[in-house]
Amino acid sequence: MAAALILTETMAARPGPGTLWDKLFGPLIAAGAGGLTTVLIARPTFDLGLPAYPGTHWGDLLTVLVVAPLAAALGMAAVCAFPYVHALFGRLRHPVLALTAGGLALGLLGALGGHLTLFKGLSEVRTLAERPDGWSAGSFALMAVVKLAALLTASACGFRGGRIFPAVFVGVALGLCAHALVPAAQPTLAVVCAVLGVLLAVVRQGWLSLFTAAVLVADPNVLPLLCVAALPAWLLVTGRPLMRLRADGTALR
Repeated sequence: MAAALILTETMAARPGPGTLWDKLFGPLIAAGAGGLTTVLIARPTFDLGLPAYPGTHWGDLLTVLVVAPLAAALGMAAVCAFPYVHALFGRLRHPVLALTAGGLALGLLGALGGHLTLFKGLSEVRTLAERPDGWSAGSFALMAVVKLAALLTASACGFRGGRIFPAVFVGVALGLCAHALVPAAQPTLAVVCAVLGVLLAVVRQGWLSLFTAAVLVADPNVLPLLCVAALPAWLLVTGRPLMRLRADGTALR
């Protein structure tokens, strides 16, 4: 369902004959077949095993309205810096030199942030989730900033790879940082809202951000709160530069 809905964002820019269901039916069947095959063969799960969400309370509204836009703002800091960092590596005039300098920078960032900030973060984020109280707020904040800087560096210097899993790691670290700072902020809710905010800033795709955040926990009760959290985060990022560049090096909008 998520994969099919994500395609609606592309379809919306390409109007044509037929109803939305006509356009959605093929992708929905394809996504269902692919998802069913994957589940039957590999039985994957994105559930991080975070503490169970006890149910919605009035205080949760404050959590989602604060955490999601703050996470989106941090993500936008990297997005706005992207053209300048890309231009900095571009001054080296050769891709091998740019990649070498980028690799050195990534190594230094890894030394600063620790082994959990290395690689794409898919395995490392589970380690964070297993111990939501295992690090201080400062440690979580450091890992989030280092990982975001590593994502920015890798993208700007020319390394190939996706941005979603590193952005998820940043969001998880930020959410756990929020919980460490304010224990009243339920850790599971803080994590999914932070992931939503960072993804909205980095990839600028609403469905993808919403469903990626939602599948990190096996509790449908977070979905209404995520929909509310998406509002301030989206208002913060919409209409602003994307983490993509034109041929002249300026950011797309």
